[in-house]
Amino acid sequence: MSTIESIPDTSFERDEFDYRALSTGAVAAGILGALSTLIFLAGSNSFDSALKITPLPILALAVGLRSWFRIRSQPEALSGRGIAMLGIILGVISLAGGLGYASYVHVTEVREGYERTSFYEFAPDQNELNLGDPVPDDIEELDGKPVFIKGFMRPDSIAVSKGVKEFLLVRDNNECCYGDASKVKYYDQLAVNVKDKKGVEYSRGMFRVHGTLHVLPHNSTRGPGYPVFSIEAEHVE
Repeated sequence: MSTIESIPDTSFERDEFDYRALSTGAVAAGILGALSTLIFLAGSNSFDSALKITPLPILALAVGLRSWFRIRSQPEALSGRGIAMLGIILGVISLAGGLGYASYVHVTEVREGYERTSFYEFAPDQNELNLGDPVPDDIEELDGKPVFIKGFMRPDSIAVSKGVKEFLLVRDNNECCYGDASKVKYYDQLAVNVKDKKGVEYSRGMFRVHGTLHVLPHNSTRGPGYPVFSIEAEHVE
């Protein structure tokens, strides 16, 4: 009489096949956290640029916290708590550290004895234009005085890439690199004359210029070859 051999039990414990979905919110928080670190690059240019990036770390914090609590409440169904925490940490570091760094740059970038100004301050308001004043009064008062201003070198305003002694500084790199120079508003450009015999090297990055400002309001109607604003630059960085 044959015996029936018992069939070995090859089943596995069910929990060995348990699957937990990776939280999409955690992934989003991680990506937002990584992008948030761009605030440090923006902050090296200006505090205003850093402020424009702040929605990223705020979103990283909000999405990361929401995902972390959701994963914690459903540990058997969701994974990705570490990624969510990474997004939270990067959001906190970027928001606090990025704005702190931007503030430090803003406070320390102007040399002693120079007054900060900007292309936004060069532009007259509608009332001033109606009165026939192409330059705001407070900017005219800076004529012949040491100022500090930031902007970008327009590439078609230079003849060489190294040892540049004269160039147009413009408000942003969109105006710097694209379009007809004649269409750039007179208050969005500044003629720079570098006093250093070595000149400066061309770069698409932001330039920080310290020097003596000269204002010629009557040039506002004479075309692009006659700058309203120019600066004798002692320091170009």
